[in-house]
Amino acid sequence: QVQLVESGGGLVQAGGSLRLSCAASGSIFSINYMGWYRQAPGKQRELVAMLNVGYIGGSPDYTDSVKGRFTISRDNAKNTVYLQMNSLKPEDTAVYYCSARPNRYTPGLWGQGTQVTVSS
Repeated sequence: QVQLVESGGGLVQAGGSLRLSCAASGSIFSINYMGWYRQAPGKQRELVAMLNVGYIGGSPDYTDSVKGRFTISRDNAKNTVYLQMNSLKPEDTAVYYCSARPNRYTPGLWGQGTQVTVSS
């Protein structure tokens, strides 16, 4: 069974930190990219961060609003990605979804979503 399992969401105060994790298992395609999207109430799902997990030196992409605050990383097995979120703002409140992809722009697997709520 192919699946992505997310964890790490929760409620934090503005300025606080959270770390999300996403573990991929059972994929029948080659996962070359893993990352995170989010969907805030009443808004479109948007890219947060994406990483080429096929290369140690791969450079991540971040949406402008999280640059300098969020960091995406991977484990040594290349099957888990993390999203370290620092200096959280109320506008970061959203459901965060993990994405595992065969290439940068082709959706593959989606995680179940984890709620991140940042209080002001």
